[in-house]
Amino acid sequence: MTSYDVIVVGAGPAGLCAALYCGRSMLRTLVLEKGVPGGQLLNTEEIEDYIGFESIHGFDLADRFARHALKFGAELVTDAASGIEKRADGSFSVTTESGSEYRAPAVILAAGGAPARLGVPGEAEYAGKGVSYCAVCDGHFFRGETIAVVGGGDAACEEADFLTRYASKVHIVHRRDEFRASRIIQNRVFGNPKIEVVWNSVVERIEGDGAAVKRLVLRDVRSGAVSPLDVSGVFVFVGFKPNTGLVRSDVTRDAGGHVISDERMMSSIPGLFVAGDVRAQLIRQVTTAVGDATTAAVAVSKYIVESRERSAGA
Repeated sequence: MTSYDVIVVGAGPAGLCAALYCGRSMLRTLVLEKGVPGGQLLNTEEIEDYIGFESIHGFDLADRFARHALKFGAELVTDAASGIEKRADGSFSVTTESGSEYRAPAVILAAGGAPARLGVPGEAEYAGKGVSYCAVCDGHFFRGETIAVVGGGDAACEEADFLTRYASKVHIVHRRDEFRASRIIQNRVFGNPKIEVVWNSVVERIEGDGAAVKRLVLRDVRSGAVSPLDVSGVFVFVGFKPNTGLVRSDVTRDAGGHVISDERMMSSIPGLFVAGDVRAQLIRQVTTAVGDATTAAVAVSKYIVESRERSAGA
């Protein structure tokens, strides 16, 4: 068991930014990340909405974030956190999948999350055989083919536009009659001749020949009519499940499982701070993630000082 001043769980944009600010505050900082630092940046080919960079590849931005964070002394351990628990003495115990345990008076949870699944027949069977949740990862497998994107938010529309670089035709299947995506992204979709929108429809099941996806079976939510849509691949972007289940202690969450925080990014558990996609908020972007992390790191520094002062005066 090793002790730190603060443990940052996750090394996406939020976690790395938090590590940078904690390091600059001279806090002994541990960052736990199960894989390569960068989070969702590693699944994004090109970023055009991060201030100061008119265009930068996600991997390149992730690398810059990691190098900058580690420059100020944060220690990065490649190991997945498996549980976060508040101890009786007020400190936190963070356990990992390898069996290690780390302790600190404060934790910043920046563990991101995972794409939501459709939960329909054929989805699990054809995962990796035409069903994907990452356009950058798998788009090149569908050069010249007809594919579908399921969803209607920013991610679905952005990825559908991106996938037209490879596919000859991209169908966007959306359960409503209008997108939830921002207007600028919608304009890209409507202006792209390779994209066709299938409104008011949901995927009933995914069918194939056992080796690859061949079609979707769609249901019109208004009429109930069922019809096939021949595609060789389907990219699912219907939501995001935050990795807040790591918190073993009782913490206040919203209906989607995101942790509710105050203006300091502190959760209902004193000393547990949240940043990025795990936090309940209006929008989830790289800019909001690093903003959360900056606030959380500064708040952690003050929290630790105040805690030490209280202990000294006790």
